[in-house]
Amino acid sequence: MTSDEEYKIFMEKVLKKYNIDLRGYKERTRRRIEILMHKYKITSFLEYLDFLDKNEDKSKEFVDKLTINVTEFFRNPEKWKEFENKYFPYLYSRNPRLKIFSAGCSSGEEPYTIAIILDRLGYTNARITARDLDLKVLAKARQGIYDQKALVNIDPKTREKYFKKIDDKTYQVIPKLKSYINFGQINLLQDKFDRNFDLIVCRNVVIYFNQESKDLLYRKFFESLKPGGLLFVGSTERIFNYKDIGFELKAPFIYIKPEK
Repeated sequence: MTSDEEYKIFMEKVLKKYNIDLRGYKERTRRRIEILMHKYKITSFLEYLDFLDKNEDKSKEFVDKLTINVTEFFRNPEKWKEFENKYFPYLYSRNPRLKIFSAGCSSGEEPYTIAIILDRLGYTNARITARDLDLKVLAKARQGIYDQKALVNIDPKTREKYFKKIDDKTYQVIPKLKSYINFGQINLLQDKFDRNFDLIVCRNVVIYFNQESKDLLYRKFFESLKPGGLLFVGSTERIFNYKDIGFELKAPFIYIKPEK
């Protein structure tokens, strides 16, 4: 059996065991798995799968490597300032009960960033659906405790208002921010989404997907947005075929579902 044939079987078994469809990931993901295998001197994908079955901690490591979570509050702060000054007021003028989807929310910095902005603007009826595949990071998100390095883009006044200092290096979001957000698990490529979102935020997630999976996801987002709703993507995730999907370009990295 060739390594390619073995990898196909490996992908099928990973889908059944972890509900992660590796067929939607780029080739670099296979190389990342092979690096993990090399770490334990394993040369066969099926042998590695057996190794994961017998070692729960290594199984968690495997999932963590596939669902890389690197984030911070107000990542690309100039874009969030633009949203606070322009796009949230636009959305609020259309619907005071804003419905927002943070897709691939990781450990919670993104939805809490949105909650801070909503609270500053007084949009207290807004609600955020925050979803990720990784249960470990979702548990961290619900806890809301962060190292001060994650707060690098937050000014002292905002930090004092929305965070409780635990020690010199650790902060926890206040309960009021948590009240805006519903955290839960989702497989972005396989699971169905809710509908009629005013805003979908999916940043620094699809960089790990191949083009076919990106197209699938963006079409799902398009269907889940209400007319006039916005999709906000990461600064390295420009959608080149946005017109084919049905979007119009509102601003760099911000796409709008046109009115019917």
